[in-house]
Amino acid sequence: MHDNTHVTPDPAYREAVERKRAEDDEYLRTAQDSPLLPEARAAFAGLPYFPVDEGWRLAGLVLQPYEGEAPVRFEMAATRGEDRPAVRAGTFRFEARGAEHRLVAYRFLGDDDEPEGPLFVPFMDATTGTDTYGAGRYLDAAAADDGTWTLDFNLAYHPYCAYNPRYSCPITPAENRLAIRLEVGERLAGGHA
Repeated sequence: MHDNTHVTPDPAYREAVERKRAEDDEYLRTAQDSPLLPEARAAFAGLPYFPVDEGWRLAGLVLQPYEGEAPVRFEMAATRGEDRPAVRAGTFRFEARGAEHRLVAYRFLGDDDEPEGPLFVPFMDATTGTDTYGAGRYLDAAAADDGTWTLDFNLAYHPYCAYNPRYSCPITPAENRLAIRLEVGERLAGGHA
């Protein structure tokens, strides 16, 4: 269990998040494989974000074995209808705003039916569909040397299909819907800060 209510401000962390956001903006503006349509790149002024909130960098989390009604292996739905084989790798539990929350972490299966790539943690919250993209936002979980994990909601990002309908993106499973507002990470243009 992790409680994010007592956090000491860390200017170096805040600067690192701002630097990462600037790098992401530059990639979207200039990279050949940017998901932005070429005509949108010239006017692109950067992605909108909620302010950095150090209390939403949850370090020291334990990935607990998945226990639930749904099967471990399943087909994750995508925005263009191409389901992707995945496994429920485990569950992260944390406390926020006086309540316990949980998010399931997933791994996609490769051609050999073996899990591959990083832990994928998509989520929806009470900002979804108004202040943030309707199919949810994504987190990449980072492992520490001691075997614990970090979920940094300041780095929550929209899938490429939020910028370009040609992309097919995994849709957040219902089990990863949080009943709280997470005003942190990437948001939609026009949303409030």
